[in-house]
Amino acid sequence: MYAEERQQRIVSLARADGRVDVAELAAELSVTSETVRRDLTVLERQGVLRRVHGGAIPVERLGFEPGLAARNSVMTTEKERIAKAALAELPDEGAILLDAGSTTSRLADLIPMDRQLTVVTNALPVALLLAGRTNLTVLLLGGRVRGRTLAAVDAWAQDALAQTYVDVAFVATNGISAQRGLTTPDHAEAVVKRAMIHSARRAVLLADHTKVGADHLARFGDLTDIDTFITDTGLDDRTANELESLGPRVVRA
Repeated sequence: MYAEERQQRIVSLARADGRVDVAELAAELSVTSETVRRDLTVLERQGVLRRVHGGAIPVERLGFEPGLAARNSVMTTEKERIAKAALAELPDEGAILLDAGSTTSRLADLIPMDRQLTVVTNALPVALLLAGRTNLTVLLLGGRVRGRTLAAVDAWAQDALAQTYVDVAFVATNGISAQRGLTTPDHAEAVVKRAMIHSARRAVLLADHTKVGADHLARFGDLTDIDTFITDTGLDDRTANELESLGPRVVRA
C-alpha cells in the first residue's frame, strides 16, 4: 500500500470512528507505529487530522474547518475524476454557477474552450482563473470574503443570487448524509449555498466520498434539492443506493 493510500485509509477510519489509535492503526495497516506517527504528522500538516495522545481526531470533531490550501492537497486524484465527470453536466451555452471549493475549482480549470458560457461564482480563485478566458463571461458575486475559503458571503451575495437564474449550479459541501442532508461549518456560507441551489434550474453536487456521513453545524439543503451527486468510487454500493433513494442521481467517477 502506497503512503497516500494508507493516509486516506487513516482519514476514513478517523471520520468513521471519531478518532484513531496509533497501535491499532499499525496492526490494521501492517506497518510500524513509527510509520503511523509519520502519516499522522503529514495528515495534521494537511489540516485534516489533529494529533492527540496516542492517536488523532478528525478536524470536524474538534470544530475546525480546513483551509483552502489544506483541502486542495487531499484526495487530489479523486477530485480530478469528479471534475472530469462533471463536464458532462455542462451546457453547450448559457449560464452556470460555480460554488467555492477545491473540486469546483478543478472543474473551472477544465471548462472546454468551445463552450460559450456565463459563469457566476462567489469564489475569488475561480474568478481569477477564468477571467482571461475569451469564451467565458465571468460574474463575481460580491460580499464579505471569508479568509479560510476565499468565498464571498453575506447580504451582497444573497441579493445578487436572488436576481439570478442559471442552467446549472455546481455546489460543494463539507458534509452529506441521509439523516442531515447537506451541511457546512459556517452559517454564512450555508445561506449562500442555499441561495445558489434555488437560483438554478438544476443543482449538481461535487464531493469526494470522505464527505459522505459527515455532519456539520450549518445545514443548507436536502438531498431532494440535488439533481445529481458526483463523487468517487470510494463510495460503497449500499451508501450510494441509500442516497439515490432519497433524491439525487449518484455518479461515481
